[in-house]
Amino acid sequence: MAVNKNGIRKHTKMRMRRRGKAGSAPGTVSSDPNAQATSIRVMCYSPNAIHEQAITSVNELRGVLNKWPMIWIDICGLGTAATILQLGELLGLHPLALEDAVNVHQRSKVDAFIDHLYIVARMCNPGEGHITEQVSFFLKAGVLITFQERPGDCWDPIRDRIRAGRANLRTSGVDYLAYALLDSVVDSYFPTVDAIGEQLDSFDEQLDNDDSQARYHGLHELRHQLLGLRRSIRPHRDMINELIRDDLPLISIETRVFLRDCFDHVIQLLDLVDTYRELTADLREYQMSVNSHRMNEIMKVLTVISTIFMPLSFIAGLYGMNFDNSPWNMPELHWRYGYFLAIGMMVATVFGMLWYFRRKGWF
Repeated sequence: MAVNKNGIRKHTKMRMRRRGKAGSAPGTVSSDPNAQATSIRVMCYSPNAIHEQAITSVNELRGVLNKWPMIWIDICGLGTAATILQLGELLGLHPLALEDAVNVHQRSKVDAFIDHLYIVARMCNPGEGHITEQVSFFLKAGVLITFQERPGDCWDPIRDRIRAGRANLRTSGVDYLAYALLDSVVDSYFPTVDAIGEQLDSFDEQLDNDDSQARYHGLHELRHQLLGLRRSIRPHRDMINELIRDDLPLISIETRVFLRDCFDHVIQLLDLVDTYRELTADLREYQMSVNSHRMNEIMKVLTVISTIFMPLSFIAGLYGMNFDNSPWNMPELHWRYGYFLAIGMMVATVFGMLWYFRRKGWF
C-alpha cells in the first residue's frame, strides 16, 4: 500500500493480465517471467502407509504412479513452463486446463473433462489482507494434482492429519482430500474477515475522537478490502454448488455431504462480508454526519459571537464620531457619566442578547 505526501494511503490497483498473446493457439502455456520456479512434492498414502518425496525431475513420477491407491502431487511455483508441460503430458491433463492453471486471473470454477476434473479456487494469504492466490486442482482417479503460485499455504494441518493416519483422509479417496483442501482454502478467509470486523468495532467505539480524517480513510480502506474479498469469495459458491449438484463420477456421494458443509462456510463468509460492507457504509455516513454537526456547532458559536458584536460595534462607532462643535452635538461627550453609560449599554446589550438566544434555544 503506497502512501502519498499527506500521509494518506493510496490503493495499489490490482490488474489481471493474460500472458498469452492475442491469436495464440488455445492451450498455450506461457509462464510469467517473474513467477517462482516450479517445485514438486509428492505425498502417497494408503490406510496403513505413507510416503513423501520431493521430485526434482518429472520422470521420477513414473516410479510413483500406479503404486499407491492415493497420490497427492503438489506443484509450487508456475515459472517453469517446460516442467508444467511435461507434467500435463505425463498425467494426461487437458491443455486448456493447464493454460488456465498458469494464467492466474481465473475466477473459481469447475471444468469437467473425460477422465479428470479441473477446479479453481482462490486462497487468502495470511497477513496480506485482501490479496488472494489462485489454487488449481486436477482430480483424477486416485490422483490429486494441485498448483500453487508460491510457497506457503494453509494446508499444513491437512498434511499433519494424513501423517497422523486420520481415518477419513486415509480411507476416503482423493476426492475427500480435494474437499479437505477446498475447505481449508475457504476457511482461510475467516481470520481476515474477523480482523476487519474487529477494526470496524474499534472504529465504531472511536467515532467521537478528533482524528476523523484518518478514521475516514481507514473506513475507505476497509471497504476496498471487503470489495476485493467479496469478488474472490462469491464465485466459490457456484463452484462448490456444481461439485455438489452435478453428476460428477469422480466425486462420491459421501464427499458431497462434506462439500455441503463447505458450501455453508462460503455462505457464512458472504453474509459476514455483506454485513461488514453495510456497516462500513453506515459508519462512513455517520462519520460525515458527525463532522457536519461539529461544523454546524462551530459555525453557530461564531455566528452568535458575530451577532453579539454587531450592536457593540454600532455603539462604539456612534460615540466615536465626536460631533462636539457641530449643531448636532452629543451631550454625552461632556457628561461625567457618559463613558460609563456607553459601557453599560454594551454590557446590557450582550447579556440581553445571550438571554434572548438562550430563551429561544439557540444557545
